[in-house]
Amino acid sequence: MNYYLTGIEGMPRLIDGHATVMEDFQRKKYTDSFHRMYQEHFATFDAIENGYNTVIDKEQFLTNMADALATHASELVNACGRKNKKEQLQMDLNLTMAVFVLPMILEFHGNSSQPLADKLIESWKREFPKSNLSAAEYTTIEAGFHKKWCYITTAVCRTFGKPDDCYELSLLRDYRDTYLADSPDGQELIQEYYDVAPSIVKHIDQKPDSAEIYRSIWDEWISPCIRMIESDQMEDCRAHYIDMVHTLQKQYFH
Repeated sequence: MNYYLTGIEGMPRLIDGHATVMEDFQRKKYTDSFHRMYQEHFATFDAIENGYNTVIDKEQFLTNMADALATHASELVNACGRKNKKEQLQMDLNLTMAVFVLPMILEFHGNSSQPLADKLIESWKREFPKSNLSAAEYTTIEAGFHKKWCYITTAVCRTFGKPDDCYELSLLRDYRDTYLADSPDGQELIQEYYDVAPSIVKHIDQKPDSAEIYRSIWDEWISPCIRMIESDQMEDCRAHYIDMVHTLQKQYFH
C-alpha cells in the first residue's frame, strides 16, 4: 500500500460531511455519528500512522497531510459566491474540525495522532487567520452532553476569567437543579437546552469577536437572570432564560 497516497487523498474527505454537522452534533446523534465517521475514515488514519512510522522526514509528511485538508477547505470557501455564504461555510467547517475531525484523529491514539492534530491547527490557522481552532478528545466533547454543565453561562464566565465554581454559575446551577427541574416541563426544557447549547457555544467560539458577544450575553441575559433569582422571581428567570436560548439559537445554531 502507498501510505502517502492513501493519506493525502483521504485527508480532504474528512470534511466532506460538513453539510450535516449541525444535525449530527446533538446529544442523541453525536455518539453514533462520530463512530460511524471514525470507521469510514479509519483507513486514512491507519495509512498516515504507517507512513509516519516509516518515513524519515516525519514533520514534512504530516505537514503535507494537514495542508491537503486545509487547502481543500479554503477552496470550498473561496468557491462560495456571496460573503455571508462564505462565512457560514467557514463556521460549518470550523465546527466539523472541532467536534469531528480533530477528535477522530486523537481517537486513533497513534504516534502520529497528536502531531497531526497540531499540524492541522497550524495549517488551518494559515488558511483562516481569524479562526480559533483547538483540539479536544471525543470523550471530553461527548461528556458535555451528559454532565450538568451550564454551557452558555460557563462560556460567558470564562470570558470574564471567573472559575467554574464562581457565584454566578453556582447560583444558576442551583436554580436549574432545585427549581427548574421540578417545575412543569422543566426536565424537557433542560434537555432541550443541552441539545442546542453546545453548538451555540461552538459557533460563538469560532467568531473573532466572541469575547464581545459573550459580554453582551452577560449584560442582556445572564445578569438579569441572576438578579431575578436573587429577588425570588423564579418564573421571570425561567421565561428570560428560555428567551435567551431561543434567541441565541436563531443567531448561532445554523
